[in-house]
Amino acid sequence: MIYSSLTERLKNQHKTIASIIIKLNNSQLQYHPSPAKWNIHENIAHMAKYQPVFIDRIRKILTNEEPAFEVYKAEEDDEFEIYCAFTTYELLKKISSDREVIFHLITHLPVDKLDRIGTHPKYGKLTISEWTEFFLLHEAHHLLTIFQLAHRVRG
Repeated sequence: MIYSSLTERLKNQHKTIASIIIKLNNSQLQYHPSPAKWNIHENIAHMAKYQPVFIDRIRKILTNEEPAFEVYKAEEDDEFEIYCAFTTYELLKKISSDREVIFHLITHLPVDKLDRIGTHPKYGKLTISEWTEFFLLHEAHHLLTIFQLAHRVRG
Protein backbone atom coordinates (compact mmCIF):
# COMPACT_ATOMS: atom_id res chain seq x y z
CA MET A 1 0.00 0.00 0.00
CA ILE A 2 1.19 3.51 -0.77
CA TYR A 3 0.35 5.73 2.18
CA SER A 4 0.40 9.53 2.18
CA SER A 5 3.68 9.88 4.12
CA LEU A 6 5.46 7.66 1.61
CA THR A 7 4.03 9.53 -1.36
CA GLU A 8 4.88 12.93 0.11
CA ARG A 9 8.47 11.97 0.96
CA LEU A 10 8.92 10.34 -2.44
CA LYS A 11 7.79 13.55 -4.09
CA ASN A 12 9.68 16.06 -1.94
CA GLN A 13 12.31 14.62 0.40
CA HIS A 14 15.19 15.05 -2.06
CA LYS A 15 14.49 18.80 -2.27
CA THR A 16 15.97 19.12 1.21
CA ILE A 17 19.49 18.89 -0.23
CA ALA A 18 19.38 22.31 -1.88
CA SER A 19 18.12 24.03 1.26
CA ILE A 20 20.90 22.46 3.34
CA ILE A 21 23.76 23.37 0.98
CA ILE A 22 22.50 26.67 -0.46
CA LYS A 23 25.07 28.81 1.39
CA LEU A 24 28.06 26.53 0.83
CA ASN A 25 30.80 27.11 -1.72
CA ASN A 26 32.51 24.39 -3.74
CA SER A 27 35.45 23.99 -1.36
CA GLN A 28 33.01 23.43 1.51
CA LEU A 29 31.08 20.87 -0.56
CA GLN A 30 34.35 19.06 -1.32
CA TYR A 31 35.82 19.26 2.20
CA HIS A 32 36.77 15.85 3.66
CA PRO A 33 36.43 15.84 7.44
CA SER A 34 37.92 12.34 7.44
CA PRO A 35 39.78 10.54 4.63
CA ALA A 36 37.61 7.44 5.09
CA LYS A 37 34.28 9.31 4.90
CA TRP A 38 32.49 10.91 1.98
CA ASN A 39 32.24 14.67 1.72
CA ILE A 40 28.96 16.48 0.96
CA HIS A 41 29.44 16.29 -2.80
CA GLU A 42 30.17 12.55 -2.69
CA ASN A 43 27.07 11.92 -0.57
CA ILE A 44 25.01 13.77 -3.19
CA ALA A 45 26.73 11.81 -5.98
CA HIS A 46 25.82 8.57 -4.20
CA MET A 47 22.19 9.67 -3.87
CA ALA A 48 22.12 10.58 -7.57
CA LYS A 49 23.74 7.31 -8.64
CA TYR A 50 21.54 5.12 -6.48
CA GLN A 51 18.30 6.39 -8.01
CA PRO A 52 18.83 4.61 -11.39
CA VAL A 53 19.79 1.49 -9.42
CA PHE A 54 16.50 1.73 -7.53
CA ILE A 55 14.53 2.26 -10.76
CA ASP A 56 16.20 -0.82 -12.26
CA ARG A 57 15.41 -2.90 -9.18
CA ILE A 58 11.74 -1.91 -9.21
CA ARG A 59 11.48 -2.76 -12.91
CA LYS A 60 13.10 -6.17 -12.27
CA ILE A 61 10.64 -6.83 -9.44
CA LEU A 62 7.79 -5.99 -11.81
CA THR A 63 9.03 -8.28 -14.59
CA ASN A 64 10.65 -11.19 -12.71
CA GLU A 65 9.39 -13.56 -10.07
CA GLU A 66 10.97 -12.60 -6.74
CA PRO A 67 14.38 -11.41 -7.99
CA ALA A 68 17.24 -11.32 -5.49
CA PHE A 69 19.60 -8.37 -5.29
CA GLU A 70 23.06 -7.84 -3.85
CA VAL A 71 23.76 -5.05 -1.40
CA TYR A 72 24.56 -1.94 -3.45
CA LYS A 73 28.06 -0.63 -2.72
CA ALA A 74 29.04 2.63 -4.41
CA GLU A 75 32.72 1.77 -4.00
CA GLU A 76 32.19 -1.23 -6.29
CA ASP A 77 30.22 0.72 -8.90
CA ASP A 78 32.47 2.10 -11.65
CA GLU A 79 29.84 4.70 -12.51
CA PHE A 80 30.05 6.21 -9.02
CA GLU A 81 33.31 7.95 -9.97
CA ILE A 82 31.60 9.36 -13.06
CA TYR A 83 28.86 10.80 -10.88
CA CYS A 84 31.46 12.28 -8.53
CA ALA A 85 32.92 14.16 -11.50
CA PHE A 86 29.64 16.01 -12.13
CA THR A 87 29.12 19.37 -10.51
CA THR A 88 26.84 19.48 -7.50
CA TYR A 89 24.33 21.45 -9.56
CA GLU A 90 24.34 18.75 -12.26
CA LEU A 91 23.81 16.09 -9.59
CA LEU A 92 20.83 17.97 -8.16
CA LYS A 93 19.31 18.15 -11.64
CA LYS A 94 19.86 14.39 -12.11
CA ILE A 95 18.28 13.65 -8.75
CA SER A 96 15.28 15.78 -9.60
CA SER A 97 14.71 14.26 -13.04
CA ASP A 98 15.21 10.67 -11.85
CA ARG A 99 12.90 11.33 -8.90
CA GLU A 100 10.13 12.25 -11.31
CA VAL A 101 10.61 8.84 -12.95
CA ILE A 102 10.56 7.08 -9.58
CA PHE A 103 7.53 9.02 -8.36
CA HIS A 104 5.56 8.25 -11.51
CA LEU A 105 6.65 4.60 -11.52
CA ILE A 106 5.64 3.96 -7.90
CA THR A 107 2.51 6.09 -7.66
CA HIS A 108 1.00 4.78 -10.89
CA LEU A 109 1.36 1.09 -10.11
CA PRO A 110 -1.83 -0.93 -9.74
CA VAL A 111 -2.39 -1.90 -6.10
CA ASP A 112 -1.70 -5.59 -6.78
CA LYS A 113 1.76 -4.75 -8.23
CA LEU A 114 2.82 -3.02 -4.99
CA ASP A 115 2.89 -6.44 -3.32
CA ARG A 116 5.42 -7.91 -5.76
CA ILE A 117 8.55 -9.12 -4.00
CA GLY A 118 12.27 -8.57 -4.40
CA THR A 119 14.77 -10.08 -1.99
CA HIS A 120 17.38 -7.99 -0.19
CA PRO A 121 20.33 -9.98 1.25
CA LYS A 122 20.03 -8.31 4.67
CA TYR A 123 16.31 -7.51 4.98
CA GLY A 124 14.84 -10.48 3.14
CA LYS A 125 11.70 -10.39 1.03
CA LEU A 126 10.41 -6.85 0.54
CA THR A 127 7.35 -5.66 -1.34
CA ILE A 128 7.70 -2.73 -3.72
CA SER A 129 6.14 -0.55 -1.01
CA GLU A 130 8.80 -1.74 1.43
CA TRP A 131 11.59 -1.24 -1.11
CA THR A 132 10.34 2.33 -1.54
CA GLU A 133 10.33 2.91 2.22
CA PHE A 134 13.85 1.48 2.42
CA PHE A 135 14.95 3.77 -0.44
CA LEU A 136 13.57 6.83 1.35
CA LEU A 137 15.08 5.90 4.72
CA HIS A 138 18.45 5.34 3.06
CA GLU A 139 18.14 8.74 1.41
CA ALA A 140 17.20 10.33 4.76
CA HIS A 141 20.37 8.88 6.29
CA HIS A 142 22.42 10.70 3.65
CA LEU A 143 20.42 13.89 4.17
CA LEU A 144 21.29 13.78 7.86
CA THR A 145 24.96 13.22 6.98
CA ILE A 146 24.90 16.19 4.58
CA PHE A 147 23.23 18.33 7.25
CA GLN A 148 25.89 17.38 9.80
CA LEU A 149 28.75 18.02 7.37
CA ALA A 150 27.26 21.35 6.26
CA HIS A 151 27.15 22.57 9.84
CA ARG A 152 30.68 21.35 10.46
CA VAL A 153 32.16 23.19 7.45
CA ARG A 154 30.21 26.39 8.22
CA GLY A 155 31.39 26.41 11.81
